[in-house]
Amino acid sequence: MTQFHLTLNADQLKEELMNSDMSAVAKSSMVLVLNQIMEQERDDYLQAAAYERNGARVDYRNGYYERDYTMSFGKVTLTVPRTRNGEFSPSVFEKYARSEQAFLLAMLEMVVNGVSTRKVTKAVEELCGERVSKSFVSSLTEKLDPVVNEWAQRPLNVNAYRYVYADAMYIKVREDQKVVSKAVYIALGVNDQNKREIIGLQVNHAESKEGWFQFFQSLQARGLASPQLVISDAHEGLKQAIQQAFVGTSWQRCTVHFKRNLFEHIPKKGSEGFRSLVKELLNGSSPARARQLRTEIFDQYEGVKGYEKALEKLDEGFEDAIQFMNEPIAYHDQLRTTNNLEGINSEVRRREQVIRIFPNTQSAFRLIGALLKEHEESLDRGNRTFLKGKPTDL
Repeated sequence: MTQFHLTLNADQLKEELMNSDMSAVAKSSMVLVLNQIMEQERDDYLQAAAYERNGARVDYRNGYYERDYTMSFGKVTLTVPRTRNGEFSPSVFEKYARSEQAFLLAMLEMVVNGVSTRKVTKAVEELCGERVSKSFVSSLTEKLDPVVNEWAQRPLNVNAYRYVYADAMYIKVREDQKVVSKAVYIALGVNDQNKREIIGLQVNHAESKEGWFQFFQSLQARGLASPQLVISDAHEGLKQAIQQAFVGTSWQRCTVHFKRNLFEHIPKKGSEGFRSLVKELLNGSSPARARQLRTEIFDQYEGVKGYEKALEKLDEGFEDAIQFMNEPIAYHDQLRTTNNLEGINSEVRRREQVIRIFPNTQSAFRLIGALLKEHEESLDRGNRTFLKGKPTDL
């Protein structure tokens, strides 16, 4: 394996890399990189690849052991290779500890961001004064894809998902020498232990009925059964796809989006009473009370100038906005909006903005998938649950 000798100011490089907003969500990918480097170092030490027979071999493999390793952005657990004579020692715990992982952070950031092998190789040469083979850099990239793909394609028939949140965000991708917008479909499910899982990710050309239907079909192919409730915004294509894909499933329109839509069509002054009634309606606990408040709103504001459009939209979207009230009261706060999924999207967006333009669709899927996979592990840890209370508490 090529020996790396950092020749530049490590502190300065570290500062520049950390300011690039590379997050600890890359920890799992960093583990892959470090493990790969140690594996190649053992091959070099033994002077033989795995299962290779030759007279130059100096020792034999003897499995692995796990070791915690504290880096500047947190602790990771590495799988350290061993040899029979015990004389092999990987350089990770010496050289890379002293350099604060500056080189590996630079390489990993470029690899995860989907930068071409040629550019990565050139950057590494500039940083270290050494050449790294294209095959080595490619092998790091190839190790990231199976991890993300396995997570994104895992079976969904081992859990029942009663509630599913769906949302889309847009990114920029280079395609055929042009920069185009792509829609990223994300689905979040609540399983039968009341814990959240990110159950779907897909990068598509645009947000449309066909795109959403295809996305839902991919979830069903992995074993997703029709949920009780799908929570989303009111994108027309998404609404139609939910109805077509999930027979017997109710749709909950995000009440935050619904309120914004209503308030866009009322006077800015003197509308406090209308706003208060709408908020009380959408924060209600029963369909009966919501219908009573709806009647009060129409009794007070029907025929009042400036409220015509808002009342029309309230009438059209009312039933879809109160479907959460048919679920256990303890779940209402979590089921009435898409806030928790939008929070995840915002976290992805914060990191995605560092890249700005993905070099290709696969690089976008790789990075967003890695971010989502890592974020999922932080959701509802231990005995914590997303939904509180018993399902029978109506």
